[in-house]
Amino acid sequence: MGAAWSRGMSLVREAAARFRLRLEKGRIEDIPALCDFVATRSSFVAQKKLYGYLKARMGTRYPSMFEDDVFVESINIAKLHVFAACLSDLTVYAVARVAPCEGMDRDEITALAHHCFEAGLAHNGENLPDEETVWKWRDRFASRIRDLHWQNAGAGFDCFVESPQALYKWAPIADELKKYDREIIENSIRFAFGEVTRSFRQRADPAALARHWCERGASA
Repeated sequence: MGAAWSRGMSLVREAAARFRLRLEKGRIEDIPALCDFVATRSSFVAQKKLYGYLKARMGTRYPSMFEDDVFVESINIAKLHVFAACLSDLTVYAVARVAPCEGMDRDEITALAHHCFEAGLAHNGENLPDEETVWKWRDRFASRIRDLHWQNAGAGFDCFVESPQALYKWAPIADELKKYDREIIENSIRFAFGEVTRSFRQRADPAALARHWCERGASA
């Protein structure tokens, strides 16, 4: 039990150290800052909610499960898929807040969304799975934003839909148990993003972000 607990807590501490929310309060006024915010917060929410659900569901058995290599591999797979879904959701939200500014046209908005999503993938490049899986994420994101109504997304509609589904689907808990938790799982990740979006609204300057993107051009 002691060794399992140590291994489990080591993994959790490593995840927390890598993905914890930064405490900076500076303004988000340029594209690198926007991409950094989206990438780090997506990672944080994905890890926090996945590990939190597993710990709550397993109770005292949680540490010992880290002795099971198959289970650990399942967690590693799950956290990447949940991260990709979180990245998709938060990218849509953040770009939708920028979209109405500076007369940006649809091509410019779409290009910014792709840039932000790719930057998030690159931020976690060393941990990504095989290229085929990553391309599936890219294709899913491209399909999502192809006909997206950005004004509705900016009002908060249709933003946080991928991550609740991904957390429910990929969490390595038996389906016969997980089915009782669906509402709790999905609401928990939406609540976590509520805190993130409040921070974004407080810190971001959408007009400055739009200007910076238009000045850099879609090739930025």
